[in-house]
Amino acid sequence: MIIGVLKEITADENRVSLLPVGAEALVDHGHQVLVETKAGLASSFPDRLYASAGAEIVPTAEEVYRRSDMIMKVKEPLPVEYDFLGKSQIVFTYFHFAASEELVRAVIRSKCVAIAYETIETEDGRLPLLTPMSEVAGRMAVQQGAKYLECEHGGRGILLGGVPGVEPATVVVLGGGVVGTNAAKMAAGLGARVYVLDTDLERLRYLSDVMSPNTIMLMSNTHNIRALLEVADVVVSAVLIPGGRAPKLITRSMLSLMKRGAVIVDVAIDQGGSLETSHPTTHEDPIYEVDGVIHYCVTNMPGAVPVTSTIALTNATLPYVIEIADKGYKRAILENHAVRKGANIVLGKVTYKNVADAFDMVYTPADEALSDI
Repeated sequence: MIIGVLKEITADENRVSLLPVGAEALVDHGHQVLVETKAGLASSFPDRLYASAGAEIVPTAEEVYRRSDMIMKVKEPLPVEYDFLGKSQIVFTYFHFAASEELVRAVIRSKCVAIAYETIETEDGRLPLLTPMSEVAGRMAVQQGAKYLECEHGGRGILLGGVPGVEPATVVVLGGGVVGTNAAKMAAGLGARVYVLDTDLERLRYLSDVMSPNTIMLMSNTHNIRALLEVADVVVSAVLIPGGRAPKLITRSMLSLMKRGAVIVDVAIDQGGSLETSHPTTHEDPIYEVDGVIHYCVTNMPGAVPVTSTIALTNATLPYVIEIADKGYKRAILENHAVRKGANIVLGKVTYKNVADAFDMVYTPADEALSDI
């Protein structure tokens, strides 16, 4: 199989989808690897390392698309790439389809095979390709919240951990999954007063056992969210419905409960955002203010720390890349539960239910979509 690795074109996206060591592994399995020139440079992996690993350096994205059986990316294709997508071509990346009907319809039209990192799911319910970036995003969320609390950025002028004689900031984390747990660890480690809200009592019991004493676990409901918004200095929204649109937990009217200069970091923005007032931002222009509350809604947070993020991501993706390349997409989807869950749109049919539900489209199980091949 010919595997193509693209240079990311999303704003401020510095990650790359394959390391030189991954290229070497694929070549050892008998595959050919094409790498767009300078694809890994921002992650500190220059072309010469890929060439030494046996990859071919290709000058343009268009050529990579044209020659490849499988395309590897970090972020979803942008409109300028839609016409490059080929019939039966595998595209393996973070798609976050529920955030963009335009992208869904473009991929359906292309009849490519869209396998989404974020919905690769093991039989025990783990999301192994979402987890490493969720760990990065959760930790970064607290760093960003602390930064934008500073007066320079319009924040309240509060140090997250306080100092002796001065109380610390209050951090509210909505969601106790991977993002929320990492955000809570960071905030608690800096000395903040931390509240974690989740709807799963068993998860709250687990977090109560492992988190530090300055972390308080509460059931997530409208009453508790409203009460905590009144005291919050930083809110981290870490809710997740795999492959589906994020629920709107904070309405526009709720912002009036918050202190002027408080910060909300909406990590759920990749899935449409969990605030009525959320809209995507970039690292170059990361924040905006609504009703005196600072919103940070960067869609590719891990892109700001590409060396850490790229290594963490490719450690997780490489085994799946090799399996798909070795078997072909049909066998890989039919034989591997995790890859089957990752198949979101196959040959023009929506094969992931949460994506179909997000836009009232017809859902077709992946094995059905492949039955005529």
